[in-house]
Amino acid sequence: MRVPLSWLAEYVELPEGVTPEDVHESLVSVGLEEEDIHRCEVSGPIVVGEVVEFVEEPQSNGKTIRWCQVKVAAKDTKDNPALRGIVCGAANFHVGDLVVVSLPGAVLPGPFPISARKTYGHVSDGMIASAKELGLGEDHSGILRLVTLGIDAPVGTDAIALLGLNDVAIEVNVTPDRGYALSMRGIAREYHHATGATFTDPAQRVTPGTGSGFSITLSDSAPLRGVDGCQVFITRAVENVDPGAPTPAFMVARLALAGMRSISLPVDITNYVMLEMGQPIHAYDLDTLREGIIVRRAKAGEKLVTLDEVTRTLDPEDLLITDASGPIGLAGVMGGASTEISESTSRVLVEAAWFDPVSIARTQRRHKLPSEASKRFARGVDPVVAEAAAERVVELLEKYAGGTRSDLGSRVIQDGAGAMPTIALAHTAVLSLTGIEVCPEETAKTLVDIGAAVEKTDAGFNVTPPSWRPDLVDAPGLVEEVARIVGYDKVPSELPIAPAGTGLTAHQAAKRRVANSLAAWGMTEVLSYPFVSEADNRLFGDADVPGVALENALDSLVNRMRVSLIPGLLGVAHRNVSRGFTSLGIFEAGLVFLPHGQLGTPSIPEGATKPSDSTLTELYASTPEQPWKVAGLFLGPAVQKSPGLGELGSSIHDAIDALRVVANALGAQIVLEQISHPAFHPGRCARVLVRGVDVGIVGELLPSVARERDIPSRVSVFDIDGDRVLATLGEAPHEAHPLSVFPAATQDVSLVVDASLSASEVRATLTEGVGELLESLTVVDDYRGDGVPDGHKSLTFALRFRAANRTLTQAEATEAKDAGVALAAQRHGATLRA
Repeated sequence: MRVPLSWLAEYVELPEGVTPEDVHESLVSVGLEEEDIHRCEVSGPIVVGEVVEFVEEPQSNGKTIRWCQVKVAAKDTKDNPALRGIVCGAANFHVGDLVVVSLPGAVLPGPFPISARKTYGHVSDGMIASAKELGLGEDHSGILRLVTLGIDAPVGTDAIALLGLNDVAIEVNVTPDRGYALSMRGIAREYHHATGATFTDPAQRVTPGTGSGFSITLSDSAPLRGVDGCQVFITRAVENVDPGAPTPAFMVARLALAGMRSISLPVDITNYVMLEMGQPIHAYDLDTLREGIIVRRAKAGEKLVTLDEVTRTLDPEDLLITDASGPIGLAGVMGGASTEISESTSRVLVEAAWFDPVSIARTQRRHKLPSEASKRFARGVDPVVAEAAAERVVELLEKYAGGTRSDLGSRVIQDGAGAMPTIALAHTAVLSLTGIEVCPEETAKTLVDIGAAVEKTDAGFNVTPPSWRPDLVDAPGLVEEVARIVGYDKVPSELPIAPAGTGLTAHQAAKRRVANSLAAWGMTEVLSYPFVSEADNRLFGDADVPGVALENALDSLVNRMRVSLIPGLLGVAHRNVSRGFTSLGIFEAGLVFLPHGQLGTPSIPEGATKPSDSTLTELYASTPEQPWKVAGLFLGPAVQKSPGLGELGSSIHDAIDALRVVANALGAQIVLEQISHPAFHPGRCARVLVRGVDVGIVGELLPSVARERDIPSRVSVFDIDGDRVLATLGEAPHEAHPLSVFPAATQDVSLVVDASLSASEVRATLTEGVGELLESLTVVDDYRGDGVPDGHKSLTFALRFRAANRTLTQAEATEAKDAGVALAAQRHGATLRA
């Protein structure tokens, strides 16, 4: 919301010399968010000039320019002649016209500095400006003639002040629950709360009027969530309107600073009042309406051409403004082209209404048609201000468009419109929820100041919020209001004492250990988007399960929720490699989304109330499984080249080492079993097992997969399901084994086995056969070549033995090893390699 300070000062008293930064600071203190400061970007000298004479001079390029003599001061001075020669390409002005002259030294928006320069054979001593060049609108068809703005000022008058170009606007971000602040009325009230400055409600300045005889029918046959789509509909009629009358300069400047362009006087007035009071207004050409207005839901197949000349197919949920001819507007979103104000309009019907926020929000999203009106209606508009806003529009049309108030109009207000529920607020509520000590009298005073009605009770207060605060529905909301007005700085800063027996759960602590361990090991944690392509989901997940599809994907090709973390890591790698990083060791810990059964529910629960237990159960059952996974990626050199040391590239061993870091952090022992996978290099891929349960994958990607993503061809990754690991380990505490003080005995063994037999199977058999003396068993070599029969391989294992109560002899170690070899020979036909 952009707020011109001159406009704000009409409704709340601003201190002399106040700066935009001061106003920002005050508004931030009551919970609004500072955004920016906007100025007109114009600096002088820019003055009112009079065209004394001009000569039209055709040019060789086919263009005709005017060599003008323009009076810019009452008399000559030493450095500033009163008469200036200026070249102008426009032809819409006459001798005697008052115009806006930018003299040398001025700067127009752009920035566009003005200087005396030679052009078309003359030295042009300044520039006659158009409205667009001054930032007063989009009209660049000719220069700005002050007579069109109704201005008659002496030659030499400062045009910056005259046109309101010396104003400044602050911009604040308004959260969705505080729609009342999307207006000067709301911002002025907030500034009053922050500073105590006197506030004048613009709605109370308007002289009440009446109107009758225009038929209005509210007929909502399918209200959303039981709320009628329209509960207030006010109309007023104005005749003899001159739609071509100029919009006052101050209004054009204020609209421009507020981020809206000037269109025509009637439209500008409706926008001006919307910004002033927060009530969207729509104006109809009364002569184009057929009979009265009916507010109803759309019928299937109905169409409407909106003001942007787009033909829209309507949905039965859409709330419409209709007359005897059919739809003439999307209620609260955009009017129809058939009844818009035109150059021939002389009779105007002004509409100010209240529409259901849910209905308007759904319509604007459905038609992808955000507007300033729908932004306000979707957040909640004050239903009580509609009549005052309509009267304000009539007042301005009479004043600036020469209109005459008509007796025609209507006033339809349903019972209960604008009524707010009464909320019980305990005396101790503010202290118990915020820790701020506020006496009951100050609490009541604060609530009255925000516009609430307060009735004292034995236990506290019965509070009825004002009509412009639909967000205040319970006692905590009222407490928050008291806290922000009294001052958030009054909230005491005290660390709570954690109750005994609480803290991180075992799963939470394990997840934290994993991230900390990988980071301490030297990897970098990253966060990628959970959205991937269907092809990536099929490649790195289940080929038969494409994943959960997104309803409104930002990219039609990236339209699935991830089933693996690897695609996201590949995207991060691509981005970093493209920016010159050649060595990466990155990891991500996050959720993946595995579809199962029925996704979603038949209907959407109401957002304003807590769902029932059965509804929550249905919602949870309809969501995809979301296990927590950890994945890592390595590419480029693991060791950089340096004097005396060659470069060492990263490989699958780095991914396996990182995987073991994860396993240690989770308290698990992993076993790798070689497999084939369409995304991985043959022979360099393994599934990860914990207690025989498949929990992940590790390996080197196919070079083609890497090249498709414009990254180096050698990329190693791992992906492990942390939740499955923890579930496999169970909740039982990990058993700590005492450290033996006796030395270890080590032996190696090389076994020749069938090439199709995995090392993990042989390892498991050796472990079983060796028995309890075995402390560790590691695969150290896989050899295929001379000395080994075709179709076979030689696996070398390093064994370490240790006893808890004595020093082992080599004979005992050899006996245990031989037992393992015998079992391997029995099960797999293994033989000792010569």
